[in-house]
Amino acid sequence: RNSPHKLNKKKRESIIMRAQLRSTKFFLTTVILSSLASIADAQNSADLRTACSLLNNNSFELEDTTISSAHIVEANSFRQPGRDSNLITPAFCRVVGVTDPAINFEVWLPLNNWNGKYNGVGNGGMAGVISYSALANALTKGYAAASTDTGHDQNAGLFDASWASGRQDLIEDFGHRALHLTTINAKAITEAFYTEPPKYSYYTGCSKGGQMGLMEAQRYPEDFDGIVAGNPANNWTRFYAGAHLWYSLAMLEDQEAWIPRSKLPAFGNAVNAACDALDGIEDGILQNPLACNFDPSSMQCPLGTDNSSCLTPKQVSAVEKIWAGVKTSDGELIYPGLVPGGEADPGGWGRWVTGAEPFTSLHWLGGEGFFRWFVFNDPDWDFTSFDFDQDLEYALEKVGNAVDSNNPDLRRLRDNGSKLIVYHGWSDPDISPVASINYYESVVEMIADDMRAPDYEAALDRTQNFFRLFMVPGMGHCSGGPGPDRFDALSALENWVENGIAPDSLKASKVENGEVTRSRPLCVYPEVATYSGRGSTDEAENFYCATPSI
Repeated sequence: RNSPHKLNKKKRESIIMRAQLRSTKFFLTTVILSSLASIADAQNSADLRTACSLLNNNSFELEDTTISSAHIVEANSFRQPGRDSNLITPAFCRVVGVTDPAINFEVWLPLNNWNGKYNGVGNGGMAGVISYSALANALTKGYAAASTDTGHDQNAGLFDASWASGRQDLIEDFGHRALHLTTINAKAITEAFYTEPPKYSYYTGCSKGGQMGLMEAQRYPEDFDGIVAGNPANNWTRFYAGAHLWYSLAMLEDQEAWIPRSKLPAFGNAVNAACDALDGIEDGILQNPLACNFDPSSMQCPLGTDNSSCLTPKQVSAVEKIWAGVKTSDGELIYPGLVPGGEADPGGWGRWVTGAEPFTSLHWLGGEGFFRWFVFNDPDWDFTSFDFDQDLEYALEKVGNAVDSNNPDLRRLRDNGSKLIVYHGWSDPDISPVASINYYESVVEMIADDMRAPDYEAALDRTQNFFRLFMVPGMGHCSGGPGPDRFDALSALENWVENGIAPDSLKASKVENGEVTRSRPLCVYPEVATYSGRGSTDEAENFYCATPSI
């Protein structure tokens, strides 16, 4: 009757009952806490919805700035102008304002799950629009975010420059002032909305946005804790003279020098056949295009022949000029040329260099408009009359200070504790990747002189304490091209700023039809990704970063 078996059974039942009671208490506690958190979130969201409407009242002062509207945008309901579908976003408070004379800006503030940080986003081309997609991307990640049109409307197209006619004030806004003032106002609005300032502020932008980022680093280093500047058009005046204007002049020496798109696949394939394997891997990507000594005359058409598989003598000459860059009469390089690689990519030379027809790339990319309106203010100005000595000097004196972010003195950025990441695609057909290397080297030289570093390696090491450059093999202009072109520079920057862990590499992926087809590490310049000799060459884990042997 009182067997050990029965006693053990009772003990087991008692243990089970106590366990069930603890489990029930834990479940009830969890439910209560979860409910309280939900109520708190709902209250916070409701409070923020009210706070959003109060921003309309201009209850705080923003110098020379007017808030024209502040309202709630429900999740996934925002449609940017000219688009047929809504952006994917959480619910947010949309603040629209203008700073004198005409700097339009928007601040987007998430109603839930704000990460406590601010992200300013950049523009492309000649700007003139709010960067809605970039705002949506930042918002989805939890940032409060802001964008500006840099002080003018995009009237005639992405590269329209007619708005600059006779308006030095608008040129200054476009070059540097608009982003700076927008950043000040956006952070003030963010603090008013959440009743606390952002813990960290970051900037991200590519192309014109890269120029904007470097301008911030050089002129207003206190604005951001960290900056990501991609494929930067930082040396703006020389870029427009020595790149787009020069590309067109090189191919429009006469009609026969222009290279039709039909010839680009054969051209790109010939470059790859000569240089792809220099890094030991045949993958359609030039790891170091500067090591490629491809001679375009090697694919010159036989006498009396002209087809898509070869280049005529005048087309060969055009390629040589585009790769070499243009010089002044005394031999000074105005701007570095493009480098071999990526010519066959559909979004490469055919879009940015040759165009669908003669002259189209020059008109579309604004090389003509920049000098016509920014510099000479002459609607009848003829680009073929440009003098690379006198006219360039005049342009630099007139607008260079407003639009060129090429100052190598980043000591204020360094002393502020801020960090800078610059990346550039080696296959960029728009902005020479060598320009970013040249700027980086100028900063290293500046640090060497300032700190009296004993040698280049010491100066490089000290520069990399606050500024790191990542060259991206096979990537085109900000994206695209044959190489892996998707990577998360912002998260790497945050880890550097917030945790003191500097990025030694970034993992880049190539995504096709929603699938990752290849990944590679992006290394801190001057190192490059080097194959270990083991495993697939399509997986980043099988590479390491090392200084190139060539």
